[in-house]
Amino acid sequence: MGVEGTIDYLSNLLSKRKKKKQIQTVALKVRMDCEGCARKMKSVLSSVKGAKSVEVDLKQQKVTVTGYVDQKRVLEAAKSTRKKVEPWPYVPYALVAHPYVSQAYDKKAPANHVRAVPVTATISESTVNDNYTIMFSDDNPNACSIM
Repeated sequence: MGVEGTIDYLSNLLSKRKKKKQIQTVALKVRMDCEGCARKMKSVLSSVKGAKSVEVDLKQQKVTVTGYVDQKRVLEAAKSTRKKVEPWPYVPYALVAHPYVSQAYDKKAPANHVRAVPVTATISESTVNDNYTIMFSDDNPNACSIM
């Protein structure tokens, strides 16, 4: 650990400082119709405590807030504009294992993006399927003789 590590450890124990927040990026999908809506969103989200930068992409209907912010506060501030707001639901196409599962495929998604889908949405085998395969197997002596 060394002398420097020990000194840092003891100084952290003695001082009652709050932990520093980490810089976060919060992406939101916001229904915006015109440049006025985009300006309004930018001004409202810039006033959120800890926001360092706000980027608005009118074409993709996306607002990105970067800084020492909390996602819940950013979402509440965006909803105060009475626009339809939700967390950014899309991820790049390459990050999804099965991008054409019915829950992931979205025609409204930006280019090369699909909806973020939990892994449980994909098709998985169950023990019931195994029973049927064993029943008609050639290795099973008691298998169905119809085949």
